[in-house]
Amino acid sequence: MSKHFILVAGNIGSGKTSLTERVGARLGWRTGYESVADNPYLPDFYGDMRSWSFHLQVFFLGHRAQQHQLLAADPLSAIADRSIYEDAHIFARVLHHLGNLSERDYRAYQAVYELVVGGLPKPDLLLYLKAPVPVLLERIQARGRSMETGISADYLALLDSFYDEWLARFDLCPVLTIHTSNFDFIRSPSHLDTVVARVQDKLSGREDIVL
Repeated sequence: MSKHFILVAGNIGSGKTSLTERVGARLGWRTGYESVADNPYLPDFYGDMRSWSFHLQVFFLGHRAQQHQLLAADPLSAIADRSIYEDAHIFARVLHHLGNLSERDYRAYQAVYELVVGGLPKPDLLLYLKAPVPVLLERIQARGRSMETGISADYLALLDSFYDEWLARFDLCPVLTIHTSNFDFIRSPSHLDTVVARVQDKLSGREDIVL
């Protein structure tokens, strides 16, 4: 069996963690997740975004680079929830856009990011999970995380536009777009079967697929 390393990307509430868990369990792959519970900067960041945005982004950059290297080097296939590429092209960019990351810090972060990602192995596939903003907002509200109470439809729409721009230029590996509002892979085994089959098709080099 060939070794594969795939990344799951998508807006907040698009279903990344749920899909990562289920694809990993179904295929017996290693899984990697975002550092949230053990992130030492998140409480400070949510208390004062302008003061702590740079620190948070540098922490995520180091964490995600290490995770990327470990999963890519593991002899077992692996799937990771969120990619290091989104840190720079989506989240650092939106912090800068909203004035929470200064121009000086943003440029410093970008320079370090380029050095880091230049030495990382390429993934075999990017799974991009997409859903309409009202669906994302409904899911975020339903899971009730205290740190997400301030997320608005306008913020999600801004992230969505940045994702569209990033993916229009993304060429590191093939991309499989999954419209998660069409699939309930949490409660429907047949929907998960379809997603897993399309992932395997894409990894086999079959024609472009959008779900």
